[in-house]
Amino acid sequence: MPIIPDQPSELILTESRTMRAQTIERTDVLDKVKALALLPDGAHATTEIVAGYYEVDAEVIKKTVQRHREELTENGLRVLRGEELSAFVGDNLSLSPNARKIRNLSLFSRRAILNVGQLLTESDIARQVRTYLLEVEEQAAPEVRSGAADLVALAESRMRVLKAAAGIVDAAWLETKARLVAARALGEEPEVDPLDAPLYVPDFLKGKGLNRRDIESVQSWFGRRAASLYEAEHGEKPGKRQSDLPNGSVRETYAWTQRHMPFFEETWDRYYAAQFPTQLDLGGAA
Repeated sequence: MPIIPDQPSELILTESRTMRAQTIERTDVLDKVKALALLPDGAHATTEIVAGYYEVDAEVIKKTVQRHREELTENGLRVLRGEELSAFVGDNLSLSPNARKIRNLSLFSRRAILNVGQLLTESDIARQVRTYLLEVEEQAAPEVRSGAADLVALAESRMRVLKAAAGIVDAAWLETKARLVAARALGEEPEVDPLDAPLYVPDFLKGKGLNRRDIESVQSWFGRRAASLYEAEHGEKPGKRQSDLPNGSVRETYAWTQRHMPFFEETWDRYYAAQFPTQLDLGGAA
């Protein structure tokens, strides 16, 4: 699966909870894309049914639920247990050969099924669902549509630049940057894993209490030493990203994220803690 989708507007929908909320009522889109089978109650589907609709493995649906349980629950996802489960199975799944073995059951309402389609990136059916939803958004008032179009156009141009950088700069950094571009186009906070947030050597050193002169003196070798520790453990150097310099030029730097913090701390302890004892005390007290 490519990091940057061929249709950047899809990324805007998958990354924007606000836009998902704006289109969540359009469950009629599901039947426009593909016939949707429901349980005998006519209102719910199991994990397996949802997986069949989107033509993915059930484990993909389960992982989507794990990542977005709060949002899906708001849109009708329920987990049945105990007496409620027994009653529902008796009414809707009594003919299933495994009915007696069911200990809990995840039920998706039509809204929750649509919500899954808004989130899934591994399914062609989900992409078609999002296409229909975006067409619904295009029917908004002209003035709203015009402003949204400007934001989308800007986001798309930036996405094209990021896509061109695929294979050149670090893939994880590239994906995080794409999420930031999409979120900013919508005026939202990006839904990015905190561990994927960028980690910068100067900020780390400042947190340890170093002054500006010491940071300028230390940062280059600090980054190299951290990269050497990373290479010793992983067998390769960390990925790279492109950084803008104050003079307008661009240079490549290591694409550190919060996941790499242990390497920063080890580098500090090995090479700098004894050299800057006062700063270490300040850092520990922060």
